[in-house]
Formats: sequence, C-alpha cells, structure tokens
Amino acid sequence: MFKGHPKGLYALALANTGERFGYYTMLAIFMLFLQAKFGWEQAAASQLYSIFLALVYFMPVVGGWLADKIGFGKCVVTGICVMFVGYLALSIPTAANGLGVALMIGALFLISVGTGLFKGNLQVMVGNLYDDPKYSAKRDSAFSLFYMAINIGAMFAPSAATAITNRFLGKAGLVYKADIPALAHQLLDGTITADNAARLDELQSAMPDAAVAAMDPSVFSSYYIEHLSSAYNMGFAVACVSLIVSIAIYFFCRNWFKHADINAKQAAAQGNTSVELTPKQTRERVVALIMVFAVVIFFWMAFHQNGQSLTWFARDYTQSTATGWPKLGFNIWILALLAASIYTLFGAFQSEKTRGKLTCGLITLLLWGGAFWIYKGMPAVLDIQPQLFQQFNPFYVVFLTPISMAIFNGLAKKGKEPSAPVKIGLGMFVAALGYLIMIMGSVGQPSPAALQGTVAPDPVVPMYLISTYLVLTFAELLLSPMGISFVSKVAPPKYKGLMMGLWFASTAVGNYLSSIPGLLWMNVPLWANWAILMALCVIAGGIMFAMLKRINAATAE
Repeated sequence: MFKGHPKGLYALALANTGERFGYYTMLAIFMLFLQAKFGWEQAAASQLYSIFLALVYFMPVVGGWLADKIGFGKCVVTGICVMFVGYLALSIPTAANGLGVALMIGALFLISVGTGLFKGNLQVMVGNLYDDPKYSAKRDSAFSLFYMAINIGAMFAPSAATAITNRFLGKAGLVYKADIPALAHQLLDGTITADNAARLDELQSAMPDAAVAAMDPSVFSSYYIEHLSSAYNMGFAVACVSLIVSIAIYFFCRNWFKHADINAKQAAAQGNTSVELTPKQTRERVVALIMVFAVVIFFWMAFHQNGQSLTWFARDYTQSTATGWPKLGFNIWILALLAASIYTLFGAFQSEKTRGKLTCGLITLLLWGGAFWIYKGMPAVLDIQPQLFQQFNPFYVVFLTPISMAIFNGLAKKGKEPSAPVKIGLGMFVAALGYLIMIMGSVGQPSPAALQGTVAPDPVVPMYLISTYLVLTFAELLLSPMGISFVSKVAPPKYKGLMMGLWFASTAVGNYLSSIPGLLWMNVPLWANWAILMALCVIAGGIMFAMLKRINAATAE
C-alpha cells in the first residue's frame, strides 16, 4: 500500500494534514457559531456559510493561474501566511454588531484567499511527483493516500472543537444545550412564546453553577451567548497552531519534493520540456475536464451539507445521547485506534516476511484491545454534541481507503478497473442512496418551521446520520481523490495549475448551491430537502454516463 511511493508524497500529505485539521476544526462549529452569536436564521447563516465555502474552493483558480506564472511553492508558502492572519482575526472575540460581522467577513476572505494559494498548488506538486515514469502507475493510489492524510486532520477536528467548547463553557459555569442559543435570542428579541420561555427556564436550572442557574433570564441569555461564542472563537484559534505545524513540515522536508516544485514555464527555462500537445488535443482535454467539472458540482452541493443541514438535523432531530455500540463513534481515540488497526491488519497480510506479519497482527490485536478498553470505560448513556457527527466522514475515509485501494488494485491486475469518469458517475448514484436514508429518517417528523427553535419531541436514533455519512463517504472515495488524480494526469502541462483550480471552482459552485436546503429549510417539509438532493445526484450520475464516450476519447493517451 505504502511501498513504491516517493518520500515527497508523505511530506506534502502531512503538510496538508495540519492545515486541514485547523480548517475542519473551524468548519465543525462555524454554522453553530453564526447562529449562537448573531442569532441568524438558517437562511442567512446558510448563505454566508455557502459563500465562504464557494470562495475557499473558487480561489484555487486564481492561485493556480498565479502558480503557472511564478511557481507552485511560492504560492503554497504565501497561502499559509495569509491563512494564518485570517484565522487569527477570526479567533478574536467581538460584540455581535456590525464591526463584529465586518471583522468576521474580512477573516473569512483572508482564509479563502490563503486556501486558494495553498490547496490546489500543493496537490499539483503531488501530481508532478508522478510524472516520473518510475511512479506513474501509482498516481491513483497516491492521491488516495494523500486524501486519506487530509482526512486524518479532519477526523480529529470535531472532537477538538467540542473539547475546547466544553472547557471554556465549564469555566463559565455552563454546559452545552442545543436549544439555548435560539431560545436566548428569542427572549432578548422579545419574540419568545410562553412555552419556549418555560423551556429556557428549565434549561437554565440545569446549569452546574448555582449562581448562573439563579440569574435573571435575560442576564443568563446574554451571558450564555457571550461565553458560547467566545468558546467557539477559541476553537478557531486552533487553526493558527496547526498552520505553524504545517509550514514546519513543509520546510523541514522540502528536499524530498523540491524537484516537483516546477511549472511548465520554469521547466522550459531549464531546458526540460514536456511532451507537447497539439492545439486540438489541448482543446479536447480542456473540454473533457470541464464536462467532468460540471457534473461534480451536484455532488459537492449534496456532500457539503455536513456543516449545515445535516448539522441542523443532528441538533434538532437526533437524540442528544448515544447508548450501546454506537457510542464507539463519538470517542475520537477509539476511532483513531480502529483507523490505525485497518492499516496494521493489511500489513499482516501484505508483509513479505513472517516476522512482519506477526508483528502487524499483534499490533492489530493490541489496537482492538485498546479500543474495547476505552469503550468499557464509557458511561452507559453518552451525551453528544451535534458537531461530533462530522467526524464520521473523515474516519470512514481513513478507514476505508486501504479497502478501496485493495479493491481497485485487484481490478487493475485483471484489467477491469473502471476509469476515473466511471467512478465519478458511480459516486453520484451512491450519494443518492445516502439521502434516501435521510428521507427514511425524516418521514413523520415535524417541519423545521413547526419546531420554533426547539428540538423535535421524538428525535431519531444517531444511526440514521451515522449510516448516511458512511454512504456519502463511499461516494466521496469514488469521486474526489479519483477526480484530483484525473485532473493531474489529463490537464495540459502549461495549464496544470489552472485546471486544478477549475476542479476546485466546480466544488465552489457546488458549495454555493449547498445553500439551497438552507433557503428551503423553514419553507418545506423536512424530507423534501433530502429528496431534492437525491434527485439531483441521480440526474448528474446519468449525465456523467451519457458523456463517457466523448470524455474517454478526448483523454485517451
């Protein structure tokens, strides 16, 4: 699995892991922060969230265009510095006024610009490592490993955000309750109903600090909002630390990938020219890539509900406790041990020496034993916060990557591995199945408008969301790393940075369109949101398969 790859892959992957940890720690709580601090409705919060995500994934177009002119490494380092300033600004506690909103928007803009300079260009350098004929056959598996490393950072992010939130709330004599932010804003705005006022009193009385529990309701509401918002600010500050780690890895290991930090212009200046494409070949490849980009828009629209509508479903429609074996998924250390065990298990089968097989097998058993020991020490009923569901997707990516690689490597040896465009089409249909699960969990539930800021009286078990994230991860593994690999392989040499940027631009459009469920959230039945996403995935998958013949003809070597 790891054998035969250049060392530069691991250096670039680890640098990206640190950056993604900070980004996903911020993203895990950002929607909750917007609604808690400013009291925004779902539609307004979803718009800002989606615009930010769109900018984060559109800016690689600018970053790629710039890198094609001045170099990939320069853009990567500049991007990290710009991101650092953005996260630092976002971590500053402010009042919930116009100045606070302006500082937040400025910080988000800096983060998106920095990500645009960093993200796509780092991945282009990974692709450049595999332009060497010695490694070219391992390009797809390299991007699977690279994608797995990204998700290691993302896997720990929700738990880090939750731990920081709980720590700072605890210092203020508070505990997290999903209902309180909305109810507190209703009280302060003078729009609260008698039933909701009684609910707020009940929640206030559950606070661990007697002085807090005895506060006037309006004072308590302001106090809770202020301290919850500040706790989220501290979560954003984690990204600054993770970026320092990333830049340290990048510079310390730079000799491993320095030869891949070269664009077409720099290569020509050194007398190293790549195989020239005719204008017709260049045009056909660009058109084929754009066709793929157009289809994946709808996947990202559906997939990036994790930070908004799926988080709202976790907060408002899902039980806030877990019992039995599902508790495993809400302890990050259990997930880490299980994720590590799949790699040692593969090592037990793939090691060439008996000693290696036995060592890997023993480590696997120890990892499973450690996970079971932690599980036995967990309380019978575990309290969970909505953002914790977001750690399932990156865990599944890390856990399933070696399995998917083994499957596709086996198919490749038989000459039956599907092409990247076929995998992308299949991924769209798999994503549709994920939202079928959400429809099943939503039938019979009251509409969001009927809840009036409270939680559903009969919330569903966590398994609906756990299963949905599993299915969406299967779809992601078919689509995202394969798509990045496809772009790095097919893009005309002089447009590599730009084409990778356009891959992310398609993600940007999908991210902006992900606001549609947010705009509809208070206006349609709950199940209707998921039905729309499911239908769009099915339609996009059908379009992808209809275009396969032309795409394959244009990209054939």
